[in-house]
Amino acid sequence: MKELHLVIVSPEKLVYEGKVSQVTFPGSAGKFQVMADHAPIISTLSAGEVKYVAGQETQSLQIKGGFVEVKENQISVCVEL
Repeated sequence: MKELHLVIVSPEKLVYEGKVSQVTFPGSAGKFQVMADHAPIISTLSAGEVKYVAGQETQSLQIKGGFVEVKENQISVCVEL
């Protein structure tokens, strides 16, 4: 299975960096999911839950908002916790 490289940062710290198979975001226009080979996108994020699957584990993170950029299987996320 192809993986994505996910980096989540907040103004205070690096929250997560590693390989994931999928990520679900609380987008401003509704929830959306990113998997390998997703089209490039930049989106704002609303308050809600970011979920990501790393190996066999699903992790979740509550955010107040932020933005995400997806490009060439790299996901960069800046969030307010």
